[in-house]
Amino acid sequence: MKSFIYILLLLSFNLYADVYKLKAVNVTSNIDCYIGDFNPPTKENKGFVSNVCSVDMGDSIVIIEAGPTYVFAKELNDLINKKYNKKVSFIIVTNFHDDRYTGASYYKEKNIPIIAHNTIIKELKENPDKFNRIPRVTTKEEYAKSKVVKPDILTNDKYNIKGKNFDIEVLKLSKASNSVSDIAVYIPSENFIFTGNIVFNGRMIKYAKYSNINEWIKALEKIEKMNVKYVMGGHGKEFDKDSYKPTLEYLKLLNLSVRTAYEDDVDRDEVSDYVDDKKFSYYEHFSTISPSNAKTLYDHLEWAE
Repeated sequence: MKSFIYILLLLSFNLYADVYKLKAVNVTSNIDCYIGDFNPPTKENKGFVSNVCSVDMGDSIVIIEAGPTYVFAKELNDLINKKYNKKVSFIIVTNFHDDRYTGASYYKEKNIPIIAHNTIIKELKENPDKFNRIPRVTTKEEYAKSKVVKPDILTNDKYNIKGKNFDIEVLKLSKASNSVSDIAVYIPSENFIFTGNIVFNGRMIKYAKYSNINEWIKALEKIEKMNVKYVMGGHGKEFDKDSYKPTLEYLKLLNLSVRTAYEDDVDRDEVSDYVDDKKFSYYEHFSTISPSNAKTLYDHLEWAE
């Protein structure tokens, strides 16, 4: 009987051990980040496609992004406990997307407060299809206990987290960008900002049905004025002070090109031909997403009339 229980415990341990094989990239002495895959959720990446960061506040750890699954969040939490021997005090989720949100179910179970913008409740309710992707690319065991939970703290324009060594500012930089619920995480003393989906690197910028191009550009222009040393986007491995610039340049180009084509009565199905964005073709998935971005913005212009 004892040997049977031991085998069950061993199997249970192996189930949650190193599913994601997380490796930290050290940004500052107090900030580690874990870089997501440049592809959409696949069986290989198991939904880990968005960057996640941990911040050592001195007396506790704050995690930016909950990750794609309960198992991911548990693996990261165990890794952090082993490295720092400190408790996680808060989770900040920068928008409602499954690849950065579903792991919140683990932290909810541990009674660790989850911070998000107050618009996230509406977006979660209106986009249930966004949470069908990761169950398709993970096993039942890998997705076990993963579910959509409610945040504990809903922010508006700004929320401060006070730590022993420094503070964190959770900021709403504009009304909307890639999503309405997009927020950024600014740490002045570390000269660091985590932008979530306000900044894309490595993979093509996605302009979605819930995006707002003018407000997105406004958010990026605020980041530009902040002139911080480290800008970590939601996707990509670059985090230098200029890493936001390609996203800003692309969105300005997309905005001007599509508006000009729309005013010239170009047909929707041909609008992408009027967007000369080939300089961004080095992005992963450029050929698929670029035409879609132009058509989505075209639709937004039609709906606005």
